[in-house]
Amino acid sequence: MRAFKTLLLATIAASPFATTSAFAQEGPQTAQGPADENTIIVTARRQSERLQDVPASVSVLTASTLEKTGADSADDFAQLTPGVTIVTGTAEAGDTQINIRGINGARDAESSVALVVDGILKTNTAQLNQSQGTLRQVEILKGPQGALYGRNAAAGAIVLQTLKPGDVFEGAVKASYANENTIETTGHIAGPVSDGLGFVLSGYYRTTDGFFRNTFLDRKVVDDQEVWSLDGRVVADLGPDTELDVKARYAKLRGASINFNASFHLPYFAAVNPAFYEDVNEHPFGYQSNIRPTNKQDSFDISAKVEHRFGNDLVLTAWALYSDIEQSLTADGTSADFARYINQADPAALTAINACFASTASLTGFPINQPGFIGQIPVPFIFAPANGSTFGAYSPTTCDGTQFQSRNQRDISAEIRLASDSSGPLNWQLGLYYLNIDRETGVSLGADTGAGVIENLYNAPDSANPTSLLVNDAFKTNVYAAFGSIDYEILSNLTAGLALRYDIEDRSTNSLVPTAIDPFTGSPVNPGQAFGALTPKDATFKQLQPKVSLNWAALPNLNFYANWGIGFKSGGFNNQGSSAIIDLNFNQAIGADVTIEDQYRKEKSSAFEVGFKGSTAGGRLTFDMAGYYTTIDDMQFFEFFVGSFGLLRVVSNIDKVEVMGFEANLGAEIVDGWKLYGALNVTDSEIKANSSRTYTVGNKSPYTADWTLNLGTEIDTPINERLNLLLRADYRLTGPTWFHSVQDQEQPTLFSGLLPISELMLPGFVGNARYDVARRDTFGVLNMRAGLEFGNVSAFVFAENMLNEKYLNEVIPAIEFGGSFISPGARRLVGVEVGYKF
Repeated sequence: MRAFKTLLLATIAASPFATTSAFAQEGPQTAQGPADENTIIVTARRQSERLQDVPASVSVLTASTLEKTGADSADDFAQLTPGVTIVTGTAEAGDTQINIRGINGARDAESSVALVVDGILKTNTAQLNQSQGTLRQVEILKGPQGALYGRNAAAGAIVLQTLKPGDVFEGAVKASYANENTIETTGHIAGPVSDGLGFVLSGYYRTTDGFFRNTFLDRKVVDDQEVWSLDGRVVADLGPDTELDVKARYAKLRGASINFNASFHLPYFAAVNPAFYEDVNEHPFGYQSNIRPTNKQDSFDISAKVEHRFGNDLVLTAWALYSDIEQSLTADGTSADFARYINQADPAALTAINACFASTASLTGFPINQPGFIGQIPVPFIFAPANGSTFGAYSPTTCDGTQFQSRNQRDISAEIRLASDSSGPLNWQLGLYYLNIDRETGVSLGADTGAGVIENLYNAPDSANPTSLLVNDAFKTNVYAAFGSIDYEILSNLTAGLALRYDIEDRSTNSLVPTAIDPFTGSPVNPGQAFGALTPKDATFKQLQPKVSLNWAALPNLNFYANWGIGFKSGGFNNQGSSAIIDLNFNQAIGADVTIEDQYRKEKSSAFEVGFKGSTAGGRLTFDMAGYYTTIDDMQFFEFFVGSFGLLRVVSNIDKVEVMGFEANLGAEIVDGWKLYGALNVTDSEIKANSSRTYTVGNKSPYTADWTLNLGTEIDTPINERLNLLLRADYRLTGPTWFHSVQDQEQPTLFSGLLPISELMLPGFVGNARYDVARRDTFGVLNMRAGLEFGNVSAFVFAENMLNEKYLNEVIPAIEFGGSFISPGARRLVGVEVGYKF
């Protein structure tokens, strides 16, 4: 069926109903010269210029495209852009990882993609997939952009422009309703307050029951969510040459978290039950946890930007930003199969142990995801073949405990920049940047006594939710940077550019875990404390980031370009004790051959790109093509470890990764009002060295799709003088994707160490896992919108994932656990939308 869908959609792509690619879609690019109404103006080099003239790959979603597609978040932007993929919202709302051309943002590390909103660099990865007010243009820049756009732009940058107040009042409201009780509303009003003073006020609200039901709780509490935000902007002229731009936003989110199932990859167990060796793409999702997962996110930021012009040739820009985001989640635990909560080291643990045995007995035979089964007792079946259990993660019993995670971050940042502003052959800028980050993270596992989750990182052994594992650290970061760039028109059709940025990041960490004992094991609540005191750590990471570009306008409507740059992401710290815990439980216990350090190294990349872009047929046909080659040293990579100790989230380094590929975009206006688009990206990647897992050399870069294909069409035509018809279709194919450095390899697991001492007395290799079944298959998503515009009123019907493709959002292999934690992508959403502008 999947192959049939792909063939069918590839066939109709050539018809008037073909779907769209996602590059500049406002109108055809024009030849060099004065901009006309169809010219797309971008700020890819922090100056306004035509898209045609930018010596780099830039995908642009104009105000018209945003309105016609309904795109308003990073998830939507990535879906419309070749070579860009995204994972977001699988664990919690602020968890977003964007991959551009093989460089991925590792969970729990810094992002690889800078987010710039109205010229101000946002500093918290949780903001990447939030709505950002009333959007007017989105630019997605590919390749290292640190020299121009600043911190964490190793893979690229997302540059957003929102509505700025004008001289007349304007506004709009829009509301939609779709299946799963999905309601979304937006609205804004903007205009002048007095001469030289204007405002914008916008709001956003969305609620949904989600696509999936928890069969044990008999409620849709798997991916439900409610979010609202309020954005305000005031722009004031402080004089004829000075402008003040003040923005503030507040957002609040409540919903579910940890939208995962466990999938086992134990081939030697498959003779007993084939589900022990499962292809992740074939997994039937089911949710049976006894704990209702929750996710809270409260965010506030306020910024002020001043721009002053010295005559006609010089502009001084200064801005400051304060950001405060608090996030937390509660969910069921993952530790039942390792019998963490059936032993007692402290009498205070007895309540939880009794609850575990009682819930197992009462739920014996309850249908849970295969190969899981609930026997009469919670003892793992390898130690009690007659009446034991196999739970997997997130079971309906209390035996897997609970988890509470928090991530709170406050940022203060500022930048000052002096730049030329002339039409002469020379343009330049110089600037300074400062950032202070105060972040606290915690992961707490607790025993489930049947009383739910107490939302504290530490609860005493005699509480209703006693803590059995805790990692909790405070991180402080100070960033200092100086930057500058120069662009020079060597000839009338030849321009060269050089940009430089030097970053210094001072980082420190301090463990906040108290001296306390796990009442179930008798060990410290942070197992790392067993190896000595967790003392404060600090480190400094530095990097020079150059960017060189060359642009040759061979013809008035044909440009060739080349660029090279260095990308940089600071190193940092895992929760203290992580290295010792992993070494003891995996290397010493089962010979896992995995190296994790409490301090991970900085990531540095070198990227080269060459390409051309242009138009023909009077601007009705636009095209661009680029090839790229990137090497990444010490690529940061997220790993998830599960065992009898509980769970750990850590960042490791892959020593060297090589990426190469090409990209092609084509747009055609067949007749007035009818456009076709197509875009293809092909990326080949290879791990060249990996001291963390030496046996993975030769594998592909994690989270990197082999290819992406965007196809589409847009019809925008009047029916009569007052009525306009709009049809829009976007089809995106995403190629095969590995999510871990371990791919076709077979590796020992904790079961490999347990089987020889179990009642089964099987040789250790029987517990090995094989991860050739953990690759996400190619999948395609079709989005469509159709509607009518009648003056200021519009009415649409829309379908997201119209063919209801059942694809995976993310696969997180837990190598030494023997399986993966997998999350489903969004299912079909069909609804109606009405809007009004004034």
